[in-house]
Amino acid sequence: MMKGPISQFIEHNYRHFNAAALVDAAKGYEQHLLEGGKMLISLGGAMSTAELGVSLAEMIRQDKVHIISCTGANLEEDVMNLVAHSHYKRIPNWRDLTPEQERELLDTHFNRVTDTCIPEEEAFRRLQQHLEDVWYAAEAKGERYLPHEFLYQVVNSGVLEQYYEIDPKDSWIVEAAKKNLPIVCPGWEDSTTGNIFASNVIKGNLQASTVKSGIEYMIYLTEWYRANSGGKGVGFFQVAGGISGDFPICVVPMMYQDLEWEDVPFWSYFCQISDSTTSYGSYSGAVPNEKITWGKLDIDTPKFMIESDATIVAPLVFAYILGQ
Repeated sequence: MMKGPISQFIEHNYRHFNAAALVDAAKGYEQHLLEGGKMLISLGGAMSTAELGVSLAEMIRQDKVHIISCTGANLEEDVMNLVAHSHYKRIPNWRDLTPEQERELLDTHFNRVTDTCIPEEEAFRRLQQHLEDVWYAAEAKGERYLPHEFLYQVVNSGVLEQYYEIDPKDSWIVEAAKKNLPIVCPGWEDSTTGNIFASNVIKGNLQASTVKSGIEYMIYLTEWYRANSGGKGVGFFQVAGGISGDFPICVVPMMYQDLEWEDVPFWSYFCQISDSTTSYGSYSGAVPNEKITWGKLDIDTPKFMIESDATIVAPLVFAYILGQ
């Protein structure tokens, strides 16, 4: 396939250091797919608020990703941007804000993520109403679902379409919901929608068990990995650090160390985009070889580390894979 202008630019200009690592990682990802491999992408940080959906949605449409692991924040914030985009406020001089100015943002119902303020009323509350509807409906029927399955129910129902403020083709959750793409969302409790659910449990409106737990996510991932790790195997493309990367990568050593299954293949490709400094005890900043000692990667697993800002790097890697 003839590559487009973005890919040609990258190949011509990105020759050394982190730039070369980007090209190598993108080519490795492409080769992994060409050989029949599957790919997990993990999303840490605030990648949905950074609107990674513009490129990630196309990756999902073209079957370049087969499962996603993300934080609760990334799960909900893609939808929040979808339904409340015009109400977001951007603050280019965010480094200069005083504590008083930060408090003013709180008092006017804006929650800041670096230079971007999420509008509480239009984003959180608009989504809350419809999530509560599916939580209550499930509990009334004695049903339980994983966090992303509840969100898929809301998105696929069409009830949010009245609020859409961006082209839905730029929402990765909309595309994932269409395909019923597997998602792992460890630590979902650490999110605004998780907090809303907890408040409903405390008020006595819902049972905690109605939303399935992180342990059940690990079981779900175990079943998916067993079904998809044959042949070329499953690769791991980690965008930023944290629990969205730590949790799913552990499924491999869990299976052969704790379950004592001896036929579990290692992850067959690994790339991490991170600006976390390699330091003492930091897992996000650990070099890929450390993962060999934990039974996650093998000696000959293709390994890449791009030490840079994922909001800049990930769309370029995706563009290369998509041939743009």
